[in-house]
Amino acid sequence: MSNSSLQGLSLALPLTSFGNVLLFLFSVSLASSIIFLNMSVCVSILLNRALRSENRFMYMLSTCFSDICTGVSYYYVGVLDVNDGINSPRGTHLIVPTFLGLSYMAVLAAQADRYHAVTSPFQYSRRMTLNRTVVVICAYWLYAFLIVAVNNLVTVGVAQRITSIGSLVGNIFTVIIMIGLNIRLFIIARFQLEKEPPSVERDIKRSSVYLILVVALFFLMTWLPLFCQVIVCNFFGLVCYTFKNDATNPIRVLPRVNAALTPILYIWGCSPLRATLLTKVWRPCCRRR
Repeated sequence: MSNSSLQGLSLALPLTSFGNVLLFLFSVSLASSIIFLNMSVCVSILLNRALRSENRFMYMLSTCFSDICTGVSYYYVGVLDVNDGINSPRGTHLIVPTFLGLSYMAVLAAQADRYHAVTSPFQYSRRMTLNRTVVVICAYWLYAFLIVAVNNLVTVGVAQRITSIGSLVGNIFTVIIMIGLNIRLFIIARFQLEKEPPSVERDIKRSSVYLILVVALFFLMTWLPLFCQVIVCNFFGLVCYTFKNDATNPIRVLPRVNAALTPILYIWGCSPLRATLLTKVWRPCCRRR
């Protein structure tokens, strides 16, 4: 993104009609909501040592960090006249889409983590220490930006082929894995955990499984249209409808809406996180005001 490409940069749509003003306000509000909600969850986890000691909250932190970056970047790609693609003069060199992809990878990793924790609790406690969980998170962050670096070092044609093939293989396999894990986790939560005697540990396992199930379900609902578009348009080479910019493309807006929904689901489905948020983050801020 050069200085010349930034010259003459305007809003996604001119503020000449009521609908355009509503779209502008929606984009600004969405970006602000993403940052506020994810920042609130991040601060809550960082302030609570008990939360920081659990692996599942590390994946929450990873998701929130990437979504905060998504929210900040949406002031650019969602408010201004920008098409963030490989060959776009005003694009972000695939950095902004990578933050969205990192959230998706975090949810997929969290699903696998909960599956391992519930099906093999003794092996899980020995193998998946907090340090190893952090290593896993750092690994997929490093992998994601390594792919970004490769795409920016090669020619546009090669980058498009890498993206199309990678999108086809990666999206299909990860969606199949996510759906399969969702079904398996639902069966475990619905039948296996219900047979265990009532205990605090059982309730924690069940709530954590149900939470990641709901989060993954919302991810699938908001991401599948984008996955299908990328596969159909990039890999099969079909002519798809071109929107004026990312702000007016509902398929690209949906994953950003999900970035605001995910922290809401975390707060709703996790009582320790909700209690920390209310007592240590939001309430002190309200008292200061």
